[in-house]
Amino acid sequence: MGEAPITRWAWAEIDLGAVRHNMKVARDFVGEKTHILAVVKADGYGHGAIQVARTALDSGADHLAVATVDEGIKLREGGITAPILMLAEPPISAIPFILENNLTPTVTTIDFALALGEQADLAHRQAGFHLGVNTGMNRIGIHYTEAIEFLKTIDFHRGLRLEGVFTHFATADASDDWDFKIQLSHFTECIEAMRMAGIDPGLVHCANSASIIRYPQTYFDMVRWGICLYGLHPSSVTYGKADLRPAMSIHARVTHVKEPPLGEGVSYGLLYRSPGSVQIATLPLGYADGLRRNLSDNMSVLYKGYLMPQVGRICMDQCMFEVSPGPSRVHPVPRVEVGDEVVIIGEQGDNLMTLDMMADALGTINYELACGFGMRLPRVYV
Repeated sequence: MGEAPITRWAWAEIDLGAVRHNMKVARDFVGEKTHILAVVKADGYGHGAIQVARTALDSGADHLAVATVDEGIKLREGGITAPILMLAEPPISAIPFILENNLTPTVTTIDFALALGEQADLAHRQAGFHLGVNTGMNRIGIHYTEAIEFLKTIDFHRGLRLEGVFTHFATADASDDWDFKIQLSHFTECIEAMRMAGIDPGLVHCANSASIIRYPQTYFDMVRWGICLYGLHPSSVTYGKADLRPAMSIHARVTHVKEPPLGEGVSYGLLYRSPGSVQIATLPLGYADGLRRNLSDNMSVLYKGYLMPQVGRICMDQCMFEVSPGPSRVHPVPRVEVGDEVVIIGEQGDNLMTLDMMADALGTINYELACGFGMRLPRVYV
């Protein structure tokens, strides 16, 4: 268990041993010959991009992926030299920073491709890129039927080098695989057509986390290990199919304890009223730290191994929970003391609170919540 930072009694604990374990899970799925690209965008899904990237690379990954130029630069400034792929095409104005930091952009437009080639040529070098192919998700990418024409249009440019071709599945984590099969068919058709046209596609990749677990036919040359790297499942369809270990847990220490009399309220709006004979404990984290306001009066925290209800509206920087001795309890709950540790996400005693449980209560996905908890909570690595 990590210690609280000295400047704040709320923190995210990141288990890098779990990251290593989850990398091994990926390797066990894809075998030794397939490249693994570790996705560390959004500051490693809230877990810390540099620390996760180093751990993933030490555990078998050989490529990294980010979403923005700034994310790639941050990794370079952290001393990381592995190939870094940007999963979307940035603006043309970012090209000097891409070249300076040896980042590999995704290319999806002629204008960007030619500008990239021109600036690389002026620097007496070639710029590697991956071609993003749209096979049906309709987010980004060259339509799979137009990929060969696109590549032939920019093939003349000596400043460009095609290093890979990829697509992204919209429904690999859905129970119905009809649309997934259509996308895979389109992508396979595109790659085969490239090779027949004499075009070397470089690293071919399309498997995201759900695909890695469910569809071995998607492995090709490289796979993208994203949400599963952090021990979280992409959806309920992968439960029980991969031994993942969550890397993130959220902790806080009690900062204040009071015993409001019967009928007195707690927090904004005073929507919660004390039933009497309870303690109300304050924790120093709120919705600015990723603990969503919509969870107010609709979640529990772990104290001394017991599930305790969060009460009152969750504030920007603080929230409260109720501790009741409870006449039905076999072992009465000890009185709360300032400094006692509380677990918001993670294990304590025989009980567990997970990001999936929280996401279900909110009608969202664990990805969003993990990223949110990375906004300003200090991290402790274990």
